Parts: sequence; structure tokens; C-alpha cells
Amino acid sequence: MKLLIKQRVFSWTDTYDVYDEYDEPKYFVKAEMFRLTHQIHIYDRNRNEIGMIKQRFFTLMPTFDIEINGQPFGSIEKKFTFFKPKYNLDYNGWRCEGDFMSWNYSVYEACSMVAQISKKLFRWGDTYVIDYADQRNEILVLMLAIAIDAANCTQNNN
Repeated sequence: MKLLIKQRVFSWTDTYDVYDEYDEPKYFVKAEMFRLTHQIHIYDRNRNEIGMIKQRFFTLMPTFDIEINGQPFGSIEKKFTFFKPKYNLDYNGWRCEGDFMSWNYSVYEACSMVAQISKKLFRWGDTYVIDYADQRNEILVLMLAIAIDAANCTQNNN
């Protein structure tokens, strides 16, 4: 199964539309404006909020807490590395590793791959494709992909 995340280029805040593998709108992502830290909301196609990603204040490396349906679910912290991006995940027992350019990520549970997150190049605005096998992980993988993008953007802007 696949999700396609497309950034809206002409928007005041980070805003993304998320499509399923049939190019049907499925989710909507919008960051809050005028905040000291990132706060990102994820909505279903009916604009019901399904999750939120909040950046922690006063941390050395970008750290984000993830809530699903108003309940704390986990966190992600970008590790300090020179070449390959790595993350400390307290999130569903998963681990995540990125490639040298921070464009492709693999998400694992123990030795099994849960998802591949890939950045599409030469697109108008950031575009990501998420490949995952288990439908039950769809929201979890989407939330993680948005949090990883936020962690990379936060570190690159500092």
C-alpha cells in the first residue's frame, strides 16, 4: 500500500495533502503559525483531527511528541550524526534509519521492515511516498513520516 504526501507550495505554513495509491485525497496536514516550536495537525478527509505532532521546547536535538486521537503515543528525537541520519524512537517498538542525503528512510520492527519513506526529486514542493504492507500501520507510518520531515527541517533551519 502507498501514501503520497505533497507539500502545498504557496501556503503560509507547512501544509501537505496526502493521497492514497489511487490518487484519492485521504489526509490533510497543517502546521500552526506563529509558534516558537512546531505543532502539526493531521486531519482525515472530513477534516476531523486524528493526530498531532508537537516539538519539545529546549532540547539539544529536535524532539517531537506524537499524539493520536488525543492520546500520547510516542516520540522521536533526531540523533547527532555526521553522515547517516538516525533517530531515537519511542514509538510502537520501531526503529528508523535514513540514507546519506536524508531523502529515504526505512522503518523496522525487530528485523521486519514496516515501511519505506522516499522523497521524490524534481517536484514542485516536497513530495514523499510511503510504502507499507499492513493497513493497520497507515496512521502510525504517516505520523512518523511527518515527524521525521519536521525533525530534519528543524535541524536544517538552526
